[in-house]
Amino acid sequence: MTVLAVHEVKAAPTGARARQRRRVALLALCAVALLFVLVTLALTTGQIPLSASVALRGLVGLGDPGDVLVVQDFRAPRMTAAVIAGVGLGIAGSLLQRVFRNPLASPDVMGVTGGASFGAVVLLATGASQTLIPVAALGGGLLAALLLGVFGWRSGLTVTRLVLVGLAVQAGLAAAVNLMVVRFPAELASSALQWTTGSLYGRTWTEVGAAGGAVALALLAAFALQRRLAVLDLGDESAGGLGLNPSTARLQLLVTAIVLASLAAALTGPVAFVALAVPHLVRFVAGPPTPGTLALTGLAGAVLLLASDLLVQHLLPVSGLPVGVVTATLGAPWLLVLMIRQSRPVNRSAA
Repeated sequence: MTVLAVHEVKAAPTGARARQRRRVALLALCAVALLFVLVTLALTTGQIPLSASVALRGLVGLGDPGDVLVVQDFRAPRMTAAVIAGVGLGIAGSLLQRVFRNPLASPDVMGVTGGASFGAVVLLATGASQTLIPVAALGGGLLAALLLGVFGWRSGLTVTRLVLVGLAVQAGLAAAVNLMVVRFPAELASSALQWTTGSLYGRTWTEVGAAGGAVALALLAAFALQRRLAVLDLGDESAGGLGLNPSTARLQLLVTAIVLASLAAALTGPVAFVALAVPHLVRFVAGPPTPGTLALTGLAGAVLLLASDLLVQHLLPVSGLPVGVVTATLGAPWLLVLMIRQSRPVNRSAA
């Protein structure tokens, strides 16, 4: 109760909080409606166009066997993978940015998604079952986090050092992935190639089910730790005075974010931009962080990734492009703008 009381004192006035809750609820409803539209498009559009009713019947195994095959085996797993990965990346990015108090912190900048891709490719190289890809991706993500800690923690995780070390880790692991793909036998090279750019092509229900169940558990942990994250926002001294161990809480949140990002990468490969930009967009339109804005961030991540995948499949003139090409094209200028804003000196005389 003491923690809650102090948090209430630090928070905005009651009227402002009520207005924010209404705004977040309205934005969440809009995001759900947009996601429903995108899901419908994902199931109905393609080389074999289907009506919404036919796609729905095919999704539950009714109707023409050909329609059932198209919907159940090709379109639905890809669509579901995009939604799960988008939710995981959005919330992982939000957790990392709040833990580090750094707008540049994201799984792709810190090398976590590159590590997840490295783990998945190593698994493919051994010839093990692809159902273990989420486990391998998680191991690779934790390896990247360990490397980031070894090379970056010694001098303190400042904004510049975090970005430089994270980009170096990401580049090194990406180079290792490319090397393994080049050395792979021809029959494995195509399966591993998606881990160089990020793709949702060829997802199966086995992969989606394994990663989706683990993401659901990680999401429960993220929302269970939300209150600790709110206390950490008050500062380490205040958090310690309220009985919270800042180091332990920060480690729990970091592990949760790494798990979410790694499992998302197990479905998509190293997709950039989503985890970096979505938390910023949600803060801009929805206001200060709350449990509601965290959920909205997950919805926004799903919308962005699914929309990008539909753009790749149906609107771009070049067919077969991976979704990571679209998100990276959007992410490069976004990262540049953030770095310029971070390096801009603060004008204290204006106060």
